[in-house]
Amino acid sequence: MLLVGTVWGQDDHFPFGPFRMYSTSNPPNAPAPDTRVEGVDSTGTLIALDQGSTGIRRAEIEGQQARYAAEPALLRQLADAYARRHPEAPAMVEVRIVIRWYGITAGRPTGKFTDETIVSWRAAS
Repeated sequence: MLLVGTVWGQDDHFPFGPFRMYSTSNPPNAPAPDTRVEGVDSTGTLIALDQGSTGIRRAEIEGQQARYAAEPALLRQLADAYARRHPEAPAMVEVRIVIRWYGITAGRPTGKFTDETIVSWRAAS
């Protein structure tokens, strides 16, 4: 099974398939992505919507990124998860998935970055 999984398998088949995260790398001059989820509450405060604040792991968000892009209203679930953990906090009025692209040259960080908002949801006013 290991041999068959190695040749034809995908990450989901691990441990009988390859775990590509450790078997591939980005080109030495390609920017490195760092995905995050952030929210803006009703006071205008920017809040990191990470696992600690929502209970949802970043990998789960990244794995469903195309689904969120196709249906931005699904980001409301993250606002709801935050509200359940922080009932006293002001309500989320916006949630967005942002990728920070870190500059890389010759395999080394340049210290520069750009942010790209992939998808966002705003609460109805």
